[in-house]
Amino acid sequence: MKTRNLIIGILIAVGGGLVAVFAYNQIAGPQETVVTYREQAPAWYTSMPEDYDPEGLDFTYAAERTVHGVVHVKTIRERERRPVDPFDFFFGPQRDRQREMEPQPETGFGSGVIIASEGYIVTNHHVIKGADNIKVTLNDQRTFEAEVVGSDPDTDIALLKIDEDNLPYIEFGDSDELRLGQWVLAVGNPFNLTSSVTAGIISAKGRAFGVLRDGEMPIESFIQTDAPVNVGNSGGALVNLKGELVGIPTLIISPTRTYTGNAFAVPSAIVSKVVEDLIEFGEVQRGVLGITIEDVTSDLAEEKGLERIRGVYIADVVDGSAADKAGIRRGDVVIEINGVSVNSTSQLQEQVGRHRPGDEIDVALVRDGSRREVSAELLAMDDHRKLVTEHEERMLGARLKKVSEDLMEDLNIQNGVQVTELEDGELKDAGVREGFIILSVNNYRVSEPMDIARMLEGHSGGVYLEGVYPDGTRAYYAFGL
Repeated sequence: MKTRNLIIGILIAVGGGLVAVFAYNQIAGPQETVVTYREQAPAWYTSMPEDYDPEGLDFTYAAERTVHGVVHVKTIRERERRPVDPFDFFFGPQRDRQREMEPQPETGFGSGVIIASEGYIVTNHHVIKGADNIKVTLNDQRTFEAEVVGSDPDTDIALLKIDEDNLPYIEFGDSDELRLGQWVLAVGNPFNLTSSVTAGIISAKGRAFGVLRDGEMPIESFIQTDAPVNVGNSGGALVNLKGELVGIPTLIISPTRTYTGNAFAVPSAIVSKVVEDLIEFGEVQRGVLGITIEDVTSDLAEEKGLERIRGVYIADVVDGSAADKAGIRRGDVVIEINGVSVNSTSQLQEQVGRHRPGDEIDVALVRDGSRREVSAELLAMDDHRKLVTEHEERMLGARLKKVSEDLMEDLNIQNGVQVTELEDGELKDAGVREGFIILSVNNYRVSEPMDIARMLEGHSGGVYLEGVYPDGTRAYYAFGL
């Protein structure tokens, strides 16, 4: 009886469930499951060749072709004998004192690039600066004494020569053809680890930081790359995947003095011109346009009433210079040099710096909203320097001249620029009197009028003068520009 009742209960429960399911389907309707598939289209990049194969990217060809053309450069600088300190006699035995007084040579190291089979080697000026002895070690471990053919602090490039033939060398490539994102290799000797190769891409071009201070007219237009570069890579090779030299790694910007993601190289277009001049003339033959320039920013465009933010602004033109003779005026905006667009001071300096005195360059500029084109014949540095000296003798409402040797001896000073005449201007308004000798401007020593003009070029804000009068009275003045 109990079994029969259990079976009847189960049948009733199953039947009730079927009825409930039927009723739900009748009310809610049939349910559909929709499956979607989205096909992704391939990404095509501008100017990408149809046969481009990302799996085929290979650095071995460039590395093997260039590693034998990069050398290790060791420099030795002799140091002056340390003067005897009388307190030394209270410490240590006599032989220790003698050893401490002996001058210890200062050793440095860097890299170099063989650019010709007969032993010409490019490196950085700062690598060999002040060296009394230079040794070059090839990738096959042979070592040679090197002589300096010439050095150019304006670009931080130097040329060495070793007495050897049939050397492996790296050919120059065209740095103008480099594109952002292009793969490059850095070959050098970081931390004295010879024959090191690192890879990265071109991050930017035409970088300038104002770090080249040894030269008279620095040219900074660095290639920026994220190929790891460290101390010792200076003077080495930056090459493309064809194994062509496109730059000389020169500096990093890092609070730790080690690689932090960016490195900077002098473009091969600048290097090749410097090398040609050093081989042919022993010094760089650089044509000068004779202008003071500024980057065009939004603030400058608003201040000067410029219609567009482009080109390079002409803040001043040296009287009698190449620019002056060509009809370039203060307030013009240069937009092209020989058909190449220039949108920064570094780009303009690079284009002009490729030419020698006597070369004629085509300059496209904008004046009063209209495009103009002129031709300028570049002057030699010596000729330009004379013009600049004449131009700079009158500034800040005064006539300035270098202090005579006799007056410097009388006042026991080593430098100075003297105010010989005063007119209405900044110096007179600040209270300066005739005869005042300017020793420093904004805490930087000055020795001739050119120094003052160079320091105040493009400067805006406060100017602080420290100096002395011929009677020995010290004086300090400040004014604004």
